[in-house]
Formats: sequence, structure tokens, C-alpha cells
Amino acid sequence: YSLRGKERVSGAVLNFESLLFGTAVVGVLLSLTAMLLLAKAMSGVSEFMELHHHIFEMVLTGTDVGLTWMVRIAALVLAGIAITLNKRLPTLSLWAVTVFGAIALATLAWTGHGAMDEGNRRYIHYIRDILHLLAAGGWLGALAAFALLLRAKRLNGGQEIRVLSRVLTGFESAGALIVVTISITGVVNYLFIVGPTLDEVMMTTYGTLLFLKVLLFAGMIILATLNRFHLSPLLVRSIKEGDHAVAVNALRRSMILEFSVAVVIVCLVAWLGTLSPGMDMSTVQH
Repeated sequence: YSLRGKERVSGAVLNFESLLFGTAVVGVLLSLTAMLLLAKAMSGVSEFMELHHHIFEMVLTGTDVGLTWMVRIAALVLAGIAITLNKRLPTLSLWAVTVFGAIALATLAWTGHGAMDEGNRRYIHYIRDILHLLAAGGWLGALAAFALLLRAKRLNGGQEIRVLSRVLTGFESAGALIVVTISITGVVNYLFIVGPTLDEVMMTTYGTLLFLKVLLFAGMIILATLNRFHLSPLLVRSIKEGDHAVAVNALRRSMILEFSVAVVIVCLVAWLGTLSPGMDMSTVQH
């Protein structure tokens, strides 16, 4: 997004080729594991060895989750292939990885709460989930890129510092769009799943985890605001003064904290995806 020309070749500024290829492979392996667990749960068998070929095939071709799973695997494989072309076609390669990665991420919407809905409401829920996933993925991916840029051994010269400053400034508009998208789609998702109520859901496990997620998200916004209005300008001033150590260290600490919070939020989202707020509330009422 912010790198230009030859800077988009892995290793020129960011050594991202192995990271992207590795995460694509991990994504395939995790998807395979998830499908095996789903097939086992749907068939009712007690051991994985009892899963017959026709049961696995039935889950893949007979369910929406199975079809989107196949799309995800194909997208991840294509993303892995695209990143190997980075040295020869850097811009095209990164565009391809971005598109295929977005497709793979979007397929996760079919394993969320949107599957509970029917008719047009279901597809509206899916669209909302996809936008939420893409915005969150963009934010987490940007934090990973900043973490790579802020590694001590990469910031030895003035050119690297200037690139870091430009990238931070260049992400401001995209970052604002991401925060707005996550906020709006998050509110809409809550209304779709729970409805316009707070009292009952806050007494449930789902409500507690959701409150913690929102609290951590607010913390990330505070950290992002600090980066935008204090640390980024501090880095710009430090470049002019010729002493950027303090600014870089402050940015490094902020990014580590923000990335750690983001990882915790992802874990909470995974947990929330296994819970049904409706069932939880009915248990409380009984």
C-alpha cells in the first residue's frame, strides 16, 4: 500500500516473502484440521479413522461451509504461488496475494453467526461479516508490517527511517477507514445477533467476552491515535534533528503493545464464534 516500485520486492525494505508463504501454508493446514473436525462432528463417529471418503465428500459438496472451504484452500494455494513471483513481478505479485488473501479471509464468514439467519437477512449478515473480517485483517496485517519495519537491525540508516516515517503517514487514511468500518460493522453485527438490548446479554459468557473485546478495541484505537498524533510527528521531527533513537523505541513499544492486544482480540473472536448468545441468555433466565 505504501511502498513504491522496487521497495515492493521482498527484502528491499520488508522481508515478507517467507512470512506470507508460511502463513498461507499454516492457513491450509488449519483449514484441513477444521474440516476434519467438522466432518467428524457431523458424522457422529468417535475416531478420525472411521471417517469414510463419502462422508468427507458429502460435507465438502453438500454444505455451504464445505464449498467455501474449497474456495479458501484454492485462494490460499494461489496466494502462496503468487508470492513466489515477487522478485520478477513485485506489484502484480502483491496485488494477487492481497486479492487471494482477502478471498480466503472472506470465506470465514460462512462459519460465523450469519449461518443462523435465513433469506436476505442471511446475505446481509454475510456482507457485514466479510467487511468486518477484511478491515480487521487489514489492520492486523499493517501492524505485522510495521513490526517488521521497526526491527532494530533494519533501521541502521537514514533511508530506512525515512521509509518508516512515510509508511506510517501513508497509512493514516487507510487506518481511519479501517476503524470506521470495524466500528460500524461491529455495531450492526451485535444488533443482528443479540438485538437492541444490553442488560440480559451482559450477564452471559458471550456478553462478558464481547465487552472485553470492545474494551481492548478501544485500547487499540487509543494506541493508534497516539501513533498518529504524537509518535509519527515525533519521528518526523527526529529525522530533521538527526537523532531518531527515542522516537523509534517509543514506536516500537507502542506497536508491540498494539499487536499483542490485536492477537488477544482475535482469540476472543474465535471464542465468541463458538457461543450462542440466545442460548446463553435462555439459560440465565431459567
